[in-house]
Amino acid sequence: MIEETRLEANWPQGTYAAKRPLFGVLDRMIASDLFKTMLSVWSVIVVIIVSRKFIKVLDQAIAGEISNDVLLTILGLRTIIAGVTFLPAATFMAVLMVLGRMYRDQEMSALQSAGAGAGAIYRSVFQFVVPLSLAAAGLSLYVAPWAEATTEQLISKDRQSADIRGIAPGKFSEYSGGDLVFYVEDIGKDKTMHKVFVQHRQKRGALAIVNAETGRLQDLPDGRYIVLRQGERIQGRPGELDYVIEEFDEYAVRIDSKEAFVRELREAVPSERLWNSDNPPEIAELQRRLGIPFGALLLSFIAVPLAQLSPRGGVYGNVLTGFLIFFIYGNLERVSQGWVAKAVMPPWLGPVSVYGLLLTIGLVYLARFFGWKWLMLKIKASGTQ
Repeated sequence: MIEETRLEANWPQGTYAAKRPLFGVLDRMIASDLFKTMLSVWSVIVVIIVSRKFIKVLDQAIAGEISNDVLLTILGLRTIIAGVTFLPAATFMAVLMVLGRMYRDQEMSALQSAGAGAGAIYRSVFQFVVPLSLAAAGLSLYVAPWAEATTEQLISKDRQSADIRGIAPGKFSEYSGGDLVFYVEDIGKDKTMHKVFVQHRQKRGALAIVNAETGRLQDLPDGRYIVLRQGERIQGRPGELDYVIEEFDEYAVRIDSKEAFVRELREAVPSERLWNSDNPPEIAELQRRLGIPFGALLLSFIAVPLAQLSPRGGVYGNVLTGFLIFFIYGNLERVSQGWVAKAVMPPWLGPVSVYGLLLTIGLVYLARFFGWKWLMLKIKASGTQ
């Protein structure tokens, strides 16, 4: 009589789950490539955009409207604002480029042969994208408005003293609405002006012409003055013969300061105020800020199936398609926010239409990539659980 022996494997519960780390080798590899590629793409985009905007700031500095002391500060703040704005674009292009390279180098085929399916790829990508989107939400809601407000405050405060800038050797400069005209032959290293000519238009049509050997800016208790030394002053009314000619050892011309006026930009309004606002333009601004993290998530969702290279499509086929998708998304987002700001459409319809379209595009590409049957089986499997 033969006795049957049954071998039973008495594995502890959760053995296989314990072997699967939260952040595996594939996750680290894809996250590392995504970070490097996104940083490179983001840097290029930000440098191009900030350089174009900074040219306008340099024009204002040359015209004497902004001092050279705040140029670097404004450049840093503009970089923060542009960096936050273009995070979704950089993330989208990084996912396309990294996964596209993996398909081109047959790394994805090897991963799929080892059992790494769509879920594993999405898991690796979103382990990088989700924390990035959370950071983008904080930057968009709090850091970018602070940078906008600080920039406007610096520029507005700097305009107070704009009347005393732009004095350059060999150049006529107008100040105080044209009431003061300066000409300086030379400026020393200690900021002392040599051979100074001043035309000062006074009240009731009087005109004063001043020639001085030297001049210097000086802050006095009642305002800022240009103090001239060793010169001659001629005062009178044009067309009349009654002139006063006098010589002086020291003569001061007051520079009228401008009042600081800080514009209240929508981009600089604190997010706490936008949350409780019923004003359509402020609602549209809040949607713009929230669109940065949501855009990064949904564009990355589209990029995973879009990154698959077609055998006849070439290396750049999907990149061009990605540009087209981002171009349509960006324009639809701006149009919807403009309509919300003008109360043409309900506030909820703008983001629902834009991000609903992105989600639909992502599902269509996902179904085309893995097959409609696969998608239906996944939906049925999730429904039966």
